[in-house]
Amino acid sequence: MNDWFEAEQHVERAHELYEAGRWDEAERELRHALSLNPYQIEWHFNLGLTLEAAGRHADAADALLKANELKPDDAPTQLLIGHNLLRAGQAERSLAWFERVERLAASDRDEDVDAAPADADSDDEGAAGGARDPHAGPAAQAAVYRVEALTELARHDDAELVFYMAQQAWPENAELYAAMADSLTDRKLYDKAIWCLREAARLDADLPRVQARLADVYWRTGRLERARQLYLRELRLDPGDVDTLLDLGELLAEMHRDAEAGEKYHRVLELEPDNPDAHSSLADLAERRGVRDDAIVQLDVVLRLDAAYPGARPRLAGLLMERGLGEDALRAKRLLIAELKAYRAKPESYDAVAADELGQLLLDAGMPSSAASVFERLAETRAGDAAARHHLSVARFQLGQRDQGVRHAREALRLDPRFYPAMHNLAIASIENGHWLRARYWARQALRIAPDDPALRRLRLKLRLHAAVGLGRWALRAVGVMRPARPGWDERPL
Repeated sequence: MNDWFEAEQHVERAHELYEAGRWDEAERELRHALSLNPYQIEWHFNLGLTLEAAGRHADAADALLKANELKPDDAPTQLLIGHNLLRAGQAERSLAWFERVERLAASDRDEDVDAAPADADSDDEGAAGGARDPHAGPAAQAAVYRVEALTELARHDDAELVFYMAQQAWPENAELYAAMADSLTDRKLYDKAIWCLREAARLDADLPRVQARLADVYWRTGRLERARQLYLRELRLDPGDVDTLLDLGELLAEMHRDAEAGEKYHRVLELEPDNPDAHSSLADLAERRGVRDDAIVQLDVVLRLDAAYPGARPRLAGLLMERGLGEDALRAKRLLIAELKAYRAKPESYDAVAADELGQLLLDAGMPSSAASVFERLAETRAGDAAARHHLSVARFQLGQRDQGVRHAREALRLDPRFYPAMHNLAIASIENGHWLRARYWARQALRIAPDDPALRRLRLKLRLHAAVGLGRWALRAVGVMRPARPGWDERPL
């Protein structure tokens, strides 16, 4: 069997595996074929499609780049390169490829016009609606993707300009209106976004998830019932749409219709038993009902399905610490250590809320040194965040680094003069240093802001007890019953 024939067999096998949804095996077959004959453009293109189907967009772009090297002027290949770069989070790189597609289409249109006979029959096909452009499809799609990429880069004015220019060329492109709606939604121009999505639905009633996207905008404006109806309309069109089922479940949970929300999540699991989002959402519902054990079970499943699922480890660690049974504390620490490693490896992927929650859990788990490292970075990246400085001060206090704790607490008050938790900590530090008058000052300041705070009321009681004991000792010394603690200290001559 020669190499050419063997390579063809691998390609045929890859096609069968692709149709069966067995992406990894299809990839292996195609790579084997390309190792025997690396100059087949179609095979590189098919490898790109296979990797795209598997959700490996960066790898798909690499495979398609090889196809583009062999055939540099192929618009569909360039369009797919840009699309996969966009889906891989490389929006800036993707723009150059979409612009290439549009330039290629414009160049081919000019060539077609130059080559056309002067006496062309005006009744020929396409005369009524203008010359038919074989590159209109890739060019129109490139414009849609450009709007998406510019929206992702927050270049909304540029996105709007691309939209209006493309609208003149393809006024009935439903995807174009839907893409523009995302830019408008990001800018909170909800009424305009709703108009765009309605127009998209009018132009193409079968546009995927157009009703669900419209529901999302209504949800953002607080019109929850209207959003619910639109999600249901989308599900009537596509009952097995997992994304819409998850979104509807979340909406129903927000509407406090927990039983209905649970039904939607269970429906997702009927369709995709290994869907971690559904299990995570069921954990949310269990927590809301106060059924901690059920929430723990669901989060266990989430981590078995996806060990790096965002927020799952901290949530599970928190629930285990609350339950506090046997090995729960040790397991919670192991989970937090794993999360801390992930945080240190890629801190930019954690928003301020997630980082703060991780730091507080580390404090609760008795790991103040680790918590301090999290809050140090949070205080650096959010220089005006008083809460981050306060939590850093708590970590320093727990480490016995009182001076640093006081410094960070004062910094929190500089950022927010009414941040009473920092005042509480300064009062505690003053007590530990024996500065009772200073402690009373901070306690009074804090109580003016939060008179009903339980921790502050306990602190006030402690200070009053200390004052009462001190007064009693003074009275006993005054009548000679009790000698001074340090002879001569409080009996100085006038």
